[in-house]
Amino acid sequence: MAWRRQAFGALAAALLVMAGLGIVWRENRQVRENQIVSELADLHITALASATPVDVVSSDRHTVKPWFEGKIPFTFNLPELQGTSFELLGGRVSYLEQSPGAELIFKTRKHQISVFVFQDRAVPGGISANADARSFHVENWKQGELRYFAIGDVGTDDLRGLRDLLQNAK
Repeated sequence: MAWRRQAFGALAAALLVMAGLGIVWRENRQVRENQIVSELADLHITALASATPVDVVSSDRHTVKPWFEGKIPFTFNLPELQGTSFELLGGRVSYLEQSPGAELIFKTRKHQISVFVFQDRAVPGGISANADARSFHVENWKQGELRYFAIGDVGTDDLRGLRDLLQNAK
């Protein structure tokens, strides 16, 4: 009878430890995601405040995409924007966690949207959900081995529209 109580006590203690570790892991992950989103918001604000927000100034995807060759360790596709409310303004190299990626600047109406493209492995722990940072909305998705983040002060419908265009780019 005593051994059953000891076994039950040991099982209960093990379950409490596992639950505690799960809570700590989830909290650490949430803190990390918030840090990444905050860093992306800072990069977007820097582009908004800069007199030269892009290093390659062009609305032509056939000019912008090749500009990144040799500057980042991957390639990506840009959509045809003709007939949409979006305009490509250009791009520049940005860094997240010391990993290079592309920052593409789009305009819709009078709002600018930054789209960041990084290798998925460069985003520690990934990002599980979309978020808001300051007064910006953030949409993120994984496509192949790349992780995309779209951030701007536009509505979520605009961010999703741009996401759909980028996901279907060939």
